[in-house]
Amino acid sequence: MKVIVLGAGIIGTASAWFLQKAGHEVTVIERQPGPAQETSFANGGQISVSHAEPWANPSAPLKLLKWLGREDAPLLFRLRPEWLQWRWGLQFLRECTPGRTAHNIRQIVRIAEYSRQTLQAVRAETGIAYDCETRGILHFYTDENEFRQSLPAARLMRELGCPRQTIAADDVVRIEPALAAIREKIVGGDYTATDESGDIYKFTTGLAQRCTDAGVAFRFGHSVTRLLHEGSGAAARVTGVELIDDHGRHQVLRADAFVVAMGSYSQPLLQPLGIRLMLYPGKGYSATYTVTNAARAPTVSLTDDGHKLVISRLGDRLRVAGTAELNGYTRDLNSVRCEAITRRTRELFPDACDFERPIYWTGLRPLTPSNVPYIGKSRISNLFLNTGHGTLGWTMGCGSGRAIADIVSGRRPDVDFEFIGVPRERPSPALISVPARG
Repeated sequence: MKVIVLGAGIIGTASAWFLQKAGHEVTVIERQPGPAQETSFANGGQISVSHAEPWANPSAPLKLLKWLGREDAPLLFRLRPEWLQWRWGLQFLRECTPGRTAHNIRQIVRIAEYSRQTLQAVRAETGIAYDCETRGILHFYTDENEFRQSLPAARLMRELGCPRQTIAADDVVRIEPALAAIREKIVGGDYTATDESGDIYKFTTGLAQRCTDAGVAFRFGHSVTRLLHEGSGAAARVTGVELIDDHGRHQVLRADAFVVAMGSYSQPLLQPLGIRLMLYPGKGYSATYTVTNAARAPTVSLTDDGHKLVISRLGDRLRVAGTAELNGYTRDLNSVRCEAITRRTRELFPDACDFERPIYWTGLRPLTPSNVPYIGKSRISNLFLNTGHGTLGWTMGCGSGRAIADIVSGRRPDVDFEFIGVPRERPSPALISVPARG
């Protein structure tokens, strides 16, 4: 089949890679001049299967109240006169119950573990270099109450087959000696040796080049204006995609199937077709510092729970990312939030980096209230969804691309996940290491 993929971030590029491997003729449409120029450009770098708790959890409502009015709050909810934002917020609160949180964690862990295994296979096959580190992820706590609240989630992760081990403060510093400067503030942590980190931009651009070499056509600098469709009900089909090319000219491209992987921009594209996703942009921030003293900088990827920051060593750089701001589609940098990241990083690792010349960045994460993405078939027979991965696009990217290629090809993916529009079956235990639990 001829398949058009809309979006060239990690999700769209991985989708294209596996679609071409399945024998399809693939074209990727991207408005930016190259791959991974938006949300996949400068995230926190973690492949965090065992630390994939959703933002919506039983402790979230109280935290949101505590953070109201704080410009540097880890999650900043700016109320706007938007019906979607209010509906999204109400659904977020519904997802905060213990039962819904446990269900969502199971879904996230299944697709995330499947994706990590897929990433490792792609890495072995392609040899893409992307500052990969396989030293695990260390989550540390500086608040006793937060540490206690983390224990049930860690237990659930272990039940799901993830080796997330709760550890004492001394063990935290033993695993990552660069945290010695704040040893007296650390109350505990948890560590997962199987998790990874790496530069998502380097990986995605490398994979896009491998796609091109394999015959995938990328059309960069092309903006999607609308999806053309005909028929109604079960007979509805997308017939083409209308574009504005890099010279300002209108074009229409035809294909047999279409995959929407446009992140936060998926929702406004699909709405005119009557497909209303519960998807809202969450503006995330990152700062990248040049490491000037390697002995003082961490080598294990870290999560600072109190400040909701993730920290990854990318060669001679330190990437620190986190926070979320729900404020529409604006990508303006908030200097207060930027400075808060640098202030905290300097507290953690004094003298490790050049803190005078940080590179700040912001991108729009496509957030669902549950943090569970939309992967699968839409109600239009030849239109497929691969979006809504929120803060875990890097973690879920390769597995989501592999899964959507299977679904487009008429096969059931080899992972027990609630794919949209796909009957659920339990795979053979040999296909994935995470137990299938319902």
